[in-house]
Amino acid sequence: MISLIAAIGKNNELGKDNQLVFHIKEDMRFFRETTTGHPILMGRKTFESIGRPLPNRTNYVITRHPEDLPDGVEPVGDLRQFLESWQDSKEELFVIGGATIYEAALPYATTLYLTEVNATVSDADTFFPNFDKSLYTKTLIKKGSENDLVYSIIKYIKN
Repeated sequence: MISLIAAIGKNNELGKDNQLVFHIKEDMRFFRETTTGHPILMGRKTFESIGRPLPNRTNYVITRHPEDLPDGVEPVGDLRQFLESWQDSKEELFVIGGATIYEAALPYATTLYLTEVNATVSDADTFFPNFDKSLYTKTLIKKGSENDLVYSIIKYIKN
């Protein structure tokens, strides 16, 4: 099973200059609680922006240079093959970014966990891919506000 998890703005904004554009403590807590104990998959730039393997998770990083990864990180060379091998697994794999990885993984994903922030970021340079919401069942997990940002944590399950 493959799931995507992200915080996005009204225009699907994800990041700017390899950093997240939204910093919401409740979203970070939700991310940590949801992904802990599960494998995570990310691109090399996302891994570099985090700066270390995330604890209590198997960290898979897509890279052409596995020798550059620290111990405790599993390199992935062929993204499509990796996603196909996880597609029928009962273990949930979380894709955590970046935009290119989200776009490649979206067709394989059965679940999307999106913190939808009611805000726009005009200078964002990274975006979550568009997807047809009519193909999913939407469940509200939590609503809240923090630092003048109103958000909803939503779970989308593919029909």
